[in-house]
Amino acid sequence: MSGDDSTRAAIMDATFRALANHGYADLTVQAIADEFEKSKSLIHYHYDSKADLMVAFLSHLLDEFIDEVEGGGPDDPRERLLRMAEIVVVGLGDDAATRDFHTALLGMRAQAPFEPDLQEQLVENDRLIRGVVADIVREGIDEGAFRDVDPERYAALFRSTIEGAQSHDVILGDAAPTDEAFAGIEAYLIDDLLMADGVPDGADDGGA
Repeated sequence: MSGDDSTRAAIMDATFRALANHGYADLTVQAIADEFEKSKSLIHYHYDSKADLMVAFLSHLLDEFIDEVEGGGPDDPRERLLRMAEIVVVGLGDDAATRDFHTALLGMRAQAPFEPDLQEQLVENDRLIRGVVADIVREGIDEGAFRDVDPERYAALFRSTIEGAQSHDVILGDAAPTDEAFAGIEAYLIDDLLMADGVPDGADDGGA
């Protein structure tokens, strides 16, 4: 990794921490600099503005998310979809930190209609993630594991469902039915709708 790449990676990490601590509405370049081991001027050297930085951060999140789903994870198409749902709906690691970050993301998305550059990057992220889902579904169909569904339509449904569950978790807090939503995604959206032979071996049938 070059020096510039290493610096940008450190800025992305600092941005993540600042977003989790302050939320999007109160996020400033200074808040990011406070989480950054080097100077604030170095942030400005790489990014012209907060908006420019946030667009880069969204692209960074996309790369991290796809790598988490596809890089070294399960090969089975069902398990890859389930992994994607788990990351988005339940989160990984510390529950409080995950919710803080999801809260910041929701605030960022809420501003997208008013910030064209932000919206453009969110549109691109959504397009690429739906593409990953559609490719996983095609793979499952080709292997005979999934029913012959429309991959693009399924991807749109899956993406909207997991993002909706994440937003529900942020908005309702501890009252959100997050575990139930995740279980429903597994049982109905993946197993009932996709699996060619019903519930796969070893999957929880909910006691039915």
